[in-house]
Amino acid sequence: MQEVEKFRFSRTEAAFSLGLSIRSIDYLVSTRRLDSRRDGGRILIPRESLRRYALAHHTEPIRPRKET
Repeated sequence: MQEVEKFRFSRTEAAFSLGLSIRSIDYLVSTRRLDSRRDGGRILIPRESLRRYALAHHTEPIRPRKET
Protein backbone atom coordinates (compact mmCIF):
# COMPACT_ATOMS: atom_id res chain seq x y z
CA MET A 1 0.00 0.00 0.00
CA GLN A 2 1.35 3.43 -0.93
CA GLU A 3 1.70 6.08 1.78
CA VAL A 4 -0.20 9.34 1.20
CA GLU A 5 1.47 12.67 1.95
CA LYS A 6 -0.43 14.74 4.52
CA PHE A 7 -1.68 18.21 3.63
CA ARG A 8 -3.01 19.22 7.05
CA PHE A 9 -1.69 18.50 10.53
CA SER A 10 -3.25 18.37 13.99
CA ARG A 11 -2.05 20.76 16.69
CA THR A 12 0.00 17.96 18.25
CA GLU A 13 1.64 17.02 14.94
CA ALA A 14 2.33 20.71 14.18
CA ALA A 15 3.92 21.22 17.59
CA PHE A 16 6.14 18.17 17.13
CA SER A 17 7.20 19.16 13.62
CA LEU A 18 8.15 22.73 14.68
CA GLY A 19 9.61 21.72 18.04
CA LEU A 20 7.11 23.85 19.94
CA SER A 21 4.51 23.21 22.62
CA ILE A 22 0.84 22.74 21.78
CA ARG A 23 0.16 25.90 23.75
CA SER A 24 2.56 27.82 21.48
CA ILE A 25 0.77 26.42 18.41
CA ASP A 26 -2.57 27.55 19.89
CA TYR A 27 -1.15 31.05 20.42
CA LEU A 28 0.23 31.21 16.86
CA VAL A 29 -3.15 30.10 15.48
CA SER A 30 -5.08 32.61 17.64
CA THR A 31 -2.80 35.48 16.53
CA ARG A 32 -3.08 34.28 12.90
CA ARG A 33 0.66 33.73 12.55
CA LEU A 34 -0.27 30.18 11.48
CA ASP A 35 -3.18 29.50 9.14
CA SER A 36 -5.68 26.93 10.33
CA ARG A 37 -8.89 25.20 9.28
CA ARG A 38 -11.60 23.64 11.41
CA ASP A 39 -12.82 20.15 10.68
CA GLY A 40 -15.60 19.49 13.15
CA GLY A 41 -14.02 20.12 16.54
CA ARG A 42 -10.44 19.69 15.30
CA ILE A 43 -8.06 22.46 14.32
CA LEU A 44 -5.91 21.50 11.34
CA ILE A 45 -2.88 23.45 10.13
CA PRO A 46 -1.94 23.32 6.44
CA ARG A 47 1.52 21.98 5.63
CA GLU A 48 2.41 25.13 3.69
CA SER A 49 1.66 27.31 6.72
CA LEU A 50 4.02 25.19 8.86
CA ARG A 51 6.66 25.38 6.15
CA ARG A 52 6.39 29.19 5.89
CA TYR A 53 6.66 29.57 9.66
CA ALA A 54 9.63 27.20 9.88
CA LEU A 55 11.55 29.01 7.13
CA ALA A 56 10.82 32.54 8.40
CA HIS A 57 13.39 34.44 10.42
CA HIS A 58 11.95 34.93 13.94
CA THR A 59 13.62 37.46 16.19
CA GLU A 60 10.75 38.05 18.63
CA PRO A 61 9.44 35.55 21.18
CA ILE A 62 6.27 33.67 20.31
CA ARG A 63 4.38 35.28 23.18
CA PRO A 64 5.26 38.76 24.45
CA ARG A 65 6.33 39.00 28.07
CA LYS A 66 3.92 40.45 30.59
CA GLU A 67 4.80 43.86 31.97
CA THR A 68 5.30 43.81 35.74
